[in-house]
Amino acid sequence: MSAQQKKEKIWTKDFVLICLANFFIFLGFQMTLPTIPLFVQQLGGSDQFIGLITGIFTFSALLLRPTAGHSLETKGRQFVYMIGLGIFVVSIGSYAFITSIVVLFMMRIVQGLGWGFSTTATGTIATDLIPESRRGEGMGYFGLSGNIALAAGPVLGLTLYKHISFTLLFLICAALGIIAFLLSSQISYKPVDPEARKVVPPRFDVMEKSALRPSLLLFFITFCFGGIASFLPLYTDQEGIAGIEAYFLIYAIFLMITRAFAGQLYDRKGHIAVFIPGAFLIFVAMFLLTWLPNSMVLYIAAALYGLGFGTVQPALQAWAVNQSPENRKGMANATFFSFFDLGVGIGAIGFGFIASAFGYMYIYAAGAVSVVISIILYILLLLKDRKIKQHELV
Repeated sequence: MSAQQKKEKIWTKDFVLICLANFFIFLGFQMTLPTIPLFVQQLGGSDQFIGLITGIFTFSALLLRPTAGHSLETKGRQFVYMIGLGIFVVSIGSYAFITSIVVLFMMRIVQGLGWGFSTTATGTIATDLIPESRRGEGMGYFGLSGNIALAAGPVLGLTLYKHISFTLLFLICAALGIIAFLLSSQISYKPVDPEARKVVPPRFDVMEKSALRPSLLLFFITFCFGGIASFLPLYTDQEGIAGIEAYFLIYAIFLMITRAFAGQLYDRKGHIAVFIPGAFLIFVAMFLLTWLPNSMVLYIAAALYGLGFGTVQPALQAWAVNQSPENRKGMANATFFSFFDLGVGIGAIGFGFIASAFGYMYIYAAGAVSVVISIILYILLLLKDRKIKQHELV
């Protein structure tokens, strides 16, 4: 580590606050991730409905991210973040009183709007607070707040589901969002650039072009995420394999382990040192879930997926942000998370139809193919860059 990196501090009061706020909002969200499909089943929904209700959430978030990205630069980080948190709390609390799949579908759209605003804002706020020379490392630490929630959320949600009603479960999730709201109100936010207020964004300016490469790679990686979040509890139950709570816990633990070194490795060596190894681990995890003969294989898949995704995701986000102009960091994060949402949404909806037509195991086979596509695309991008550099030298 250089002397400059040692001088630049990551763990400030505001960085701790944004990490804590992120933890609580993600905890509330992660508690619903494995329980919403069970709630849909209780309401009489099929696999297709589970996929649609999961997918529509991410698509509604996707539609709002460009607006959120522009608003972050023109209206300020705090405005966007607090609005997003407020919508999220109201929508997830409403689940406690829903008795119709149609109404649930509509409120998932509303929740997606809040999620799109809040998660676009929180990534940008964290980016503001982290020194550029340590951005990969800092985003890794920031990601820990979501990862710890990921470790506790699904386990807590599935455990509470067995002992309390869905009504109380969703009210608890809403209360966690209120805690995030209160914590975020204490952060000292980056002031809005007066010049940015005068800029009217182009009508079709919905993404940051410099962030497209890492975002496109992320799309193929997160394509398989919806299959794990929405259908793995149902898949393991169908196969009579115990330990789904342990899966999410192991996944999150290994996800956290990668944060200790992946971000620093990216800062020193760049994305070339982390993307292919991480993507390969995700591919192996998808293969094991396709096979899935017993609980031990389930646990190994959880560890490999955690290591792989924990390596790839923060590196791709740091890559997307570092390439963008200073006044486009918010839009770069919006672009990055838009492709995240798009991958999860298309995957979840498509997997619902795959599960209905062929069975749950084929979901993870399709996920493995998607990861292979991402690796091939990454190699092609590297070869293209090398040809451009060689041409410039000539």
